[in-house]
Amino acid sequence: MIRERAYPVEPWHVRETQLDMDVLAQSESVFALSNGHVGLRGNLDEGEPHGLPGTYLNSFYELRPLPYAEAGYGFPESGQTIVNVTNGKLIRLLVDDEPLDVRYGELLAHERILDLRAGTLHRELHWRSPAGREVKVRSTRLVSFTQRSVAAISYEVEAVDGPLRLIVQSELVANESLPAQSKDPRVAAVLESPLQAEEELTTPDGGQLIHRTKVSGLRVAAAMEHEVHGPDHTTIESEGYEDWVRTTIACVLKPGEKLRVIKYLTYSWSSRRSLPALRDQVGAALAGARLDGWDGLHREQRNYLDEFWDASDVLVEGDPEVQQAVRFGLFHVLQAGARAEQRPISAKGLTGPGYDGHAFWDTEMFVLPVLTYTQPSAVRSALQWRHSTLDSARERAETLNLRGAAFPWRTIEGPESSGYWPAGTAAFHIAADIADAVRRYVMVTGDTQLEREIGLELLVETARLWRSVGHHDRHGRFHIDGVTGPDEYTAVKNDNVYTNLMAQRNLLTAADVVMRYRDEAFHLGVTDEEAASWRDAGTSMHVPYDEELGVHQQVDNFTRFEEWDFTHTPAEKYPLLLHYPYFELYRKQVVKQADLVLAMHWRGDAFTPEEKVRNFLYYERRTVRDSSLSACTQSVLAAEVGHPELAHTYLREAALMDLHDLNENTRDGVHMASLAGAWLALVGGFGGLRDHDGGLSFAPRLSSRLSRLEFSLQWRGLSLRVDVRPHQTTYSLRHGGPDDVVELRHHDQLLRVTCDEPVTVPVPPAEPSGPPPEQPPGRSPLLRLPEREQ
Repeated sequence: MIRERAYPVEPWHVRETQLDMDVLAQSESVFALSNGHVGLRGNLDEGEPHGLPGTYLNSFYELRPLPYAEAGYGFPESGQTIVNVTNGKLIRLLVDDEPLDVRYGELLAHERILDLRAGTLHRELHWRSPAGREVKVRSTRLVSFTQRSVAAISYEVEAVDGPLRLIVQSELVANESLPAQSKDPRVAAVLESPLQAEEELTTPDGGQLIHRTKVSGLRVAAAMEHEVHGPDHTTIESEGYEDWVRTTIACVLKPGEKLRVIKYLTYSWSSRRSLPALRDQVGAALAGARLDGWDGLHREQRNYLDEFWDASDVLVEGDPEVQQAVRFGLFHVLQAGARAEQRPISAKGLTGPGYDGHAFWDTEMFVLPVLTYTQPSAVRSALQWRHSTLDSARERAETLNLRGAAFPWRTIEGPESSGYWPAGTAAFHIAADIADAVRRYVMVTGDTQLEREIGLELLVETARLWRSVGHHDRHGRFHIDGVTGPDEYTAVKNDNVYTNLMAQRNLLTAADVVMRYRDEAFHLGVTDEEAASWRDAGTSMHVPYDEELGVHQQVDNFTRFEEWDFTHTPAEKYPLLLHYPYFELYRKQVVKQADLVLAMHWRGDAFTPEEKVRNFLYYERRTVRDSSLSACTQSVLAAEVGHPELAHTYLREAALMDLHDLNENTRDGVHMASLAGAWLALVGGFGGLRDHDGGLSFAPRLSSRLSRLEFSLQWRGLSLRVDVRPHQTTYSLRHGGPDDVVELRHHDQLLRVTCDEPVTVPVPPAEPSGPPPEQPPGRSPLLRLPEREQ
């Protein structure tokens, strides 16, 4: 775990003031740069030492076997694993024949800065070689948001105490040696040297490598060129072999002189394009990068982020750590989706190999809601990717003897890649999550073109799935049996409330949309009778409720299950799934992550305020948060039901998940859903944002530690700014004309906001909150509020 405040608290930077070798892999994830297409882990320029080398391209994967103790019908036969592609980050430096390696000699100073406004990773070091020679190195790295295939590095070396002979070796390296990622020898064999050389090309100032994966047959091209600014008689030459290309730059520096190397990198991959086509594509991308030059790329990056932060920034006063963390989270969420362009947004983005690079349902329910209100173009692209996988989802449904489309629990390309069948087969709620992402995107943007061309078919096929999975009982109630909801500790059960309520909205939304696009729906084979059956199923959906306890049951009969013995569960036995058989977990009242509570967030319109209070208290005592997805949702509902201080502590856990490595697995990549969850906890919790009925509503109320919360939302091409203070809230509208208006609700009061005049209204006093909620012993929020400064 990263020690507390390993990074100084600054509003716009994540700064590492000294190199801690014990958490090198974690920092590589924190300092990763990406644009949604190319991802570079924050490895040191020299390549070594490293925790986990990593260069990734979105959806570039290799196929691997899925191990099963026992075979079963419908089990996926192979999975997909993201591949570490050709590494172009490497810039090795030799000082009078001594390689710069921070493990040797003396590291006099070392600092790295992730600049959230500039979109760069900057590094400065001062090193004394074992022979006593000193150099200062300054490097700045970026992955371009404006030129999708391009990354660039500015690398500058200064002689300090005497003339030095410097050798810079800038490389492209394929098939790097990696730490073991799997205990299965079959998987390890697949991932060892997964790239097969096809072509190598060198030029005086760079080169190219083209490879192909051995099983999936995907082709990748990587290219580099250099601009060199140094003293007279600086030499440059390149050499290449099938798995590496090296450009060597040599010079002699006098004290105070500098050598500066600008390295341009470009990447492309395809399953279809020919080798010459990829070769030309990376060459053209290099030409574009050289045309703009380093200064142009840097300026474009800053301008892009200026626009993003103007539309999306969240201002937090009262908790500087959360202020830093929510911007860090927004930056990584943007990096994951900005230029994904009809590719998935995975659980780790492109920051590490965790979860094999797979996308899960949390993309739609945590990441996409944030991007819908801040960067809607990325959501459009993500929905286009889901639509492109419809054929695989239909095939999966057919395999399971169902109609419609059964989307995968985890995947890269579209087929199910999970060997854990209670989720990979039974977690059908992903269908409703995708449908809800469509609904929210169209509502927020007004993009009826996407609704007609893509959204309609997604809604139709998911509605067909629910009508096929569920059934009416003899009383006419609609049940969905044998499914797994978000909580994987309560698997393969009947009538999961989250699943049922999300499916209900899916069915009713689909029935409404086919009425708007009758011709298109007709071509999809939808009849009036079929649409009516969706509406009937939705309106008669069964939602389990315990009348005696006055709480909803997460699944049918959940409140009858035996209670988990939390008192005699030691801290070292968490997470429970690693220490207890699933048989024990499935039949007890123990919750891995918010499930019923998540339903109250996204389907809050289906619960009364009194039910929410009782439900929250009941499930708070049974939720152990063995998942990073839980804290942000518990924060949102804690704020809604009148426990703002608890909400604040859960907010801190979600926001600081990676900056403090709370789950001790940030080394594999950052937790994209938890980072998005910081925004959800602030905007949905303390801002009270809801969008249940097709419009915006807010119920803002701050914790005692927050003196101000200000955020912006994109709404139908306008920018709505919400400024929450302890006793009042101001709503204002930007980037619109005199006739533009946004109607919204503030604590059930209808407001009309125009560009001409902000609207300021009081925040009503909070209702009495009752006794503080209790968590299972030892499972209270991980990060408490810091002591107030005197």
